[in-house]
Amino acid sequence: MKQFFKELFEYSHHFNQGLSDIFIDKPDKTSEKAVKLFNHLLNAHQIWNNRINPEQPTFGVWELHDTKDLKNIDKINYEQTMQILDKFDLNDNLSYTNTKGQVFNNSIQNICFHVINHSTYHRGQIATEFKLHGIEPLVTDYILYK
Repeated sequence: MKQFFKELFEYSHHFNQGLSDIFIDKPDKTSEKAVKLFNHLLNAHQIWNNRINPEQPTFGVWELHDTKDLKNIDKINYEQTMQILDKFDLNDNLSYTNTKGQVFNNSIQNICFHVINHSTYHRGQIATEFKLHGIEPLVTDYILYK
């Protein structure tokens, strides 16, 4: 299962890097909504990583970053996730508090799946925003990637 998650996170990282390039290369064409969604996607990944293995100050859920920093934020998220997958048992449960102060308990495996699913969902929203603003969206189908 760990290898499967590594492949999913490699896929996610690949397309996040591609999206970062578009945000860097076409700042005048990317909508405010797309920018917010991509920052949120990266922030959420970092927040979940830090819930499993706290290593850095946590971003705000909707915090905005300088466009030039997006690729590196994604790279750090990816590297931290790879460390998590190597270091932790995916069946271990983790208690955490969400941003509303509610306490939850989930397995690391479920959290990893959530991060992948959450990222895919928001990349779809970003693709729609790109289309609306005349940018050709990335084709991010997992099966085509493989």
